[in-house]
Amino acid sequence: MKRIFYEKVGRRYKPVAEYDSQYLDSFPRGHHLVSVQPGCSSRRFNIDPALAPMLAAGIHAEDAVARAVSKASELRPRQAPITLGQQKAWKKLAKEFGTEIATLEIPSAREIAEHATKALAAEVEQMMTNESVKQAYEHFMFLVKLTYETKDQAQR
Repeated sequence: MKRIFYEKVGRRYKPVAEYDSQYLDSFPRGHHLVSVQPGCSSRRFNIDPALAPMLAAGIHAEDAVARAVSKASELRPRQAPITLGQQKAWKKLAKEFGTEIATLEIPSAREIAEHATKALAAEVEQMMTNESVKQAYEHFMFLVKLTYETKDQAQR
């Protein structure tokens, strides 16, 4: 149902916004993934249905992955301090500079990705303790194998 919202300007009402629930809540043709959590929702349009479980797991694990990436990209000395004195000096330097400490080394994108992947794997491992999730994953893997077999046969 389409609604028009008005605002009073002087003695008259002027249209300021339109809302059409049928239009806003509709989806275009294709396969879509909708994720709803307290305070937010997201829609991913035109996804490959075979990837839906993986995408859903990734969306579910975004916070854990973000924490892992943040931790993996923390500043650190280029070489690990060797002596106790060097360790104390580094801690004192970090304490003195606080958030303004000079960048001595930034982890590589590969290293950060590895930490993110480990966080994602930990989230998936936790989800796999649920029997329904485990069955859905086995079904997903079955479909993936069928897809590869079909792709291989088409290429022959």
